[in-house]
Amino acid sequence: MSQIPKIPRRIVTGLKDGKSIITEDAIVNNVSEHFPGLIISDIWVTDQMPVELYKEVKIDNTAMPATPARGTYFRYVSIPPDKDLGIKPLEKGQVHPLMHQTDTLDYIIILSGEIYLILDEEETLLKAGDIVVQRGTNHAWSNRSDTHCIQLAVLLDAK
Repeated sequence: MSQIPKIPRRIVTGLKDGKSIITEDAIVNNVSEHFPGLIISDIWVTDQMPVELYKEVKIDNTAMPATPARGTYFRYVSIPPDKDLGIKPLEKGQVHPLMHQTDTLDYIIILSGEIYLILDEEETLLKAGDIVVQRGTNHAWSNRSDTHCIQLAVLLDAK
């Protein structure tokens, strides 16, 4: 099994007596492993636009994101190789078992490793530094390498 990356550290800023300060500096505690080795850390969630700067929304950590209405979702994901998740190479016409769709506009940045973005009709290999603008389409992530792929995602509630 590939090495599992560490859980991220979250630093949150704020104000005290009109001066900027660090209000929190800790390892993220809203973390789950819904599938063996698949680490999901929900960093920050909002539930309104415009955002209320000093309100943190607490939500359950889910495998498939549940962005609040008029909200945003900031998520760190470490995806292990498919083989570590028990996912075998797909034959032509097979649907990836983690295929899903959300009513969100997603900005996804690949931080390390590589991963395939699978859509209904095509797929593409993403590497560190690549950015995806995911517009509510059916999709899955397939890690065919031997190491974790780490991505950051910001999801915005959408129509």
